[in-house]
Amino acid sequence: MTQVLPDRATAIVVEPPRVASHPIRRRLGQSDLRVFPLAIGGNVFGWTAGSEATIGILDAYFEYGGNFVDTADSYAGGRSEIMIGNWMRARRNRSEMVIGTKVGKSADSPGVTASAVHRAVNSSLERLGTDYIDLLYLHIDDPSVPFEETLLVVDDLIRSGKVRYFGASDHSGNRLIEARVIAAQLGVTPMVALQNHYNLAHRREFEGDLATVAAQQRLGVMPRFALASGFLSGKYRTRADFGRTGRGIEAAKYFNKRGQRILAALDQVAWEQRISVATAALAWLLTKPDIVAPVASASLAEQVHDLVAAASVQLSRHQVARLDRASA
Repeated sequence: MTQVLPDRATAIVVEPPRVASHPIRRRLGQSDLRVFPLAIGGNVFGWTAGSEATIGILDAYFEYGGNFVDTADSYAGGRSEIMIGNWMRARRNRSEMVIGTKVGKSADSPGVTASAVHRAVNSSLERLGTDYIDLLYLHIDDPSVPFEETLLVVDDLIRSGKVRYFGASDHSGNRLIEARVIAAQLGVTPMVALQNHYNLAHRREFEGDLATVAAQQRLGVMPRFALASGFLSGKYRTRADFGRTGRGIEAAKYFNKRGQRILAALDQVAWEQRISVATAALAWLLTKPDIVAPVASASLAEQVHDLVAAASVQLSRHQVARLDRASA
């Protein structure tokens, strides 16, 4: 017998407590960083989210217990870092936050040569208004630059206290292995983190060599595009919903038979758990090995609830298997 789901708009959504007395934390790889299991993405700050919206988003995230902000020196031409820095200064909470930023794509300091990385980190520190970056990602992989050069400058930044830990954001499994071997030969600090494209609608890129290498190297994994440009939030149900915006165009590529199967499975799980579709999609990611904190963005403070709620959801094995089959 086919089960009829209630209208999505009438589904019961449990509100997580604000200002949790014991916020949820996960260890990030082999580091001593302890982070909330959902990183708030700063890619919209200074772009689709202005100053007021950014403050509201960060305030809501922090009040729910969030402490992990993901940005890059190239986001909105550096304005994302400036906004995050201004917010931390106004709230006087720098010591409570874990800030992850990326270098390599900035127009002012492009690439991963020693000089570019050194200059980019100093610029990020200035924009963020802080003395240190908790987690620095190499935003690009440039095989023309010897890994020795990049690893040595990052190690120097770590020894100087400007960076605490670092990871990769656009590297293949083979390149991660190469980096680990060279780091051991040089006696420098190895990577502890990996950020990669991974979600219910985009699985193959990670669930092969990358997942194996991440497990072998005990890397903390932070999936980006965790909601597939909004497709996995359930807001796109017809061709007309996508519009002609950048995110809509990107999400439209998932609008096929497989995408419809995924949304149907998410609808069922969301109804059973009394959560939103977006929360269910993020909760699925958090059941996977080595996943520490998916990266997801909000353009409005009201959207933060559905993101952070995933940290408190326990999907059943049957629900995980149903989502696995639908997205296979």
